[in-house]
Amino acid sequence: MSHAIVVKGAREHNLKNLDVEIPRDKLVVITGLSGSGKSSLAFDTIYAEGQRRYVESLSAYARQFLEQMGKPDVDSIEGLSPAISIEQKSTSHNPRSTVGTVTEIYDYLRLLYARVGHPFCFQCGQEITAQTVQQMVDAICELPEGAKFQILSPIVRGRKGEYRKELLEMRKAGYVRARINGEIVDLGDDIVLDKQKKHTIEIVVDRLVMKPGEALMRRVADSVETSLKLAGGLVGVLTEPGKVHVYSDKLACIKCGVSYPEITPRVFSFNSPHGACPACDGIGYAMAPGASEDEDFTLLERCESCHGARLKPESLAVKIAKQSIAEVTGLSVRAAADFFAGLKFTERELVIAHRILKEIRERLGFLVNVGLDYLTLDRPAATLSGGEGQRIRLATQIGSGLVGVLYILDEPSIGLHQR
Repeated sequence: MSHAIVVKGAREHNLKNLDVEIPRDKLVVITGLSGSGKSSLAFDTIYAEGQRRYVESLSAYARQFLEQMGKPDVDSIEGLSPAISIEQKSTSHNPRSTVGTVTEIYDYLRLLYARVGHPFCFQCGQEITAQTVQQMVDAICELPEGAKFQILSPIVRGRKGEYRKELLEMRKAGYVRARINGEIVDLGDDIVLDKQKKHTIEIVVDRLVMKPGEALMRRVADSVETSLKLAGGLVGVLTEPGKVHVYSDKLACIKCGVSYPEITPRVFSFNSPHGACPACDGIGYAMAPGASEDEDFTLLERCESCHGARLKPESLAVKIAKQSIAEVTGLSVRAAADFFAGLKFTERELVIAHRILKEIRERLGFLVNVGLDYLTLDRPAATLSGGEGQRIRLATQIGSGLVGVLYILDEPSIGLHQR
């Protein structure tokens, strides 16, 4: 392989038949007065030709999806590698973009929390786990003697539709009653639901009175298992008018009667309805009271529901080392690097999280190395200076692990302190 990039006869823009030899695998600075041809040589000649050659090496099908650059006005260029340009400009004006999302660190954080995070109840703070049938039965049997209760199977929870087919199937299966939108109805009646409104339908599996003895516990266990099969893992217990305790063989807080969704990476995405705060739609800010969208400048204030964290309470209640994902992204890059360097996991958790941790630690290290250790991961990308945005893109490229690539940087020292 050639040890230099050899340019001959460059005439792009104001270049005058320039011949130059640039050493490979070195940091090379092109400097000069404004208008002397620095950008014409670096971007319009070397980068354009490197990009053009790479695109031409792809299939015709792949090329149709890529913007192809024209051939620069140059006699020849030898020793050229595929080129990546990192220009001096702001990173993104999208209000959903942050330092964490631009560097892809947040994607790895979401995966880490989904795999080894510990869920807690956002109401009482108690750690929650999936419950067994026996745990549900034990909790139900703690009701006082003589208490009347019903075992419910919530087959529909807050969804639009008429559900005639489902109700008919339940009636054919031998069930007599259902609790629809909080009211007990007879399945033998003609039930008409507004398909444009959301409904909650709970089938009454059993009606019981609490009393001591093994017979009742077995009956409760049978009813709980039946409800779990009907409702896909959920059981409701109606103990007094309007009060229902929800249990789940997945994730639920027995004390508060609140069930939680399966923990997946999308639960921690503020760009997804599965994770975004419903009050601010994952932006973190809401329009101030009395403000109007018609005004030239709309006054925004921090969301009162999520306090700027962008996520649902259920998502913020999943923690690693007592820290939620929002608390970790609120750390500076330097503090986050120290946090992940000192994390302790069980042997099983470490097997799961090893490769994810490696990516997070390396990317944080790259940000520290390019002098961005003072930024927080939740910093909006639109508030970054041009120099900060450029160095973030540089750190992201370094983190990709590519070798033999030609990087062309536009004024990489701009915005830095003179020291």
